Amino acid sequence: MIKGFIFDLDGVLTDTAEYHYLAWQELAKKMGISIDRVFNEQLKGISRMDSLERILAYGNKSDAYTKEEKLQLADEKNEEYKKLITKISPRDLLPGIKEFMAELKQADMKLALASASKNGPDILNQLGIADLFDTIVDPAALANGKPDPEIFIKGAKQLNLTPEECIGVEDAKAGIDSINAADMFSVGVGTPESMKFADMFVVDTAQLNYASILANIKDR
Repeated sequence: MIKGFIFDLDGVLTDTAEYHYLAWQELAKKMGISIDRVFNEQLKGISRMDSLERILAYGNKSDAYTKEEKLQLADEKNEEYKKLITKISPRDLLPGIKEFMAELKQADMKLALASASKNGPDILNQLGIADLFDTIVDPAALANGKPDPEIFIKGAKQLNLTPEECIGVEDAKAGIDSINAADMFSVGVGTPESMKFADMFVVDTAQLNYASILANIKDR
């Protein structure tokens, strides 16, 4: 029996991907590396440090910085990102999310946030939905980032549920791989190609519906 939902943040509840892109682009420019939106697709759903490593590898500068310098660079990106997201409000909830959340709470579902973003709690507050969540997984406390299943397994544990009792909702391939590896039913938001490994998918958040998800689980 399904008792909980575990959500990614970016691309599922709101879209801060543009702010991440602008912040990474600014940092990359300072390091003499030029990134575009096509490359930025590789950064979706993964941790800050993994994103930085991919940018450095892309610019052939993986060995140009010490570990301490890389941590400082990641912090610099985050400070720029935090400046950009100060204007986020409930109006920035993606289409249908408010109604979907209401459906889940009406059904007594427990909710958890499993985002690689360390700014998750602040963004939930700005979106006006923090009180709907029973728990938030702290990405800083994880040994491995997505696509490792650790974040979703921990989310279920913090809800006092088994992975089989939870549904994971993601918009990135790394996130879907993480959910699947946790032996959890995966719901993807995106194109048929990008979400081909999800147990079910919708093309946009407005199509997220509690009843249809339950129907898909029964048909699995």
